[in-house]
Amino acid sequence: MDAEEMKRRTKEFSINIARLTQKLPDNQINKPYKAQIIRSSSSVGANYRASRRAKSKPDFINKLKIVEEELDESLFFLELLLEFNRPFETEINHLYNEGETLLKIIVASIVSSR
Repeated sequence: MDAEEMKRRTKEFSINIARLTQKLPDNQINKPYKAQIIRSSSSVGANYRASRRAKSKPDFINKLKIVEEELDESLFFLELLLEFNRPFETEINHLYNEGETLLKIIVASIVSSR
């Protein structure tokens, strides 16, 4: 997969997470989880784009490590949202699978860049 495709997929991941959060009820549990997953998922795309402008190989790897952390955090919050929003299980699982796929790609990129 090339860089442009990853830029598109990480942006789409962020957008789809945001669209999911719009559908979920606003309650005491969902509200902070929704806010946090919006932050972490949007950071995935933003930091991936930043990695493409890295000044050096260590800078590139460091930025990809941030993407890795933010993807992992997004997956965690998808797990939590699923626990309290079972009617959205199919949509959450779809996003979770995409997040896992992106995470595998990023980890492979980090490993191959070292």
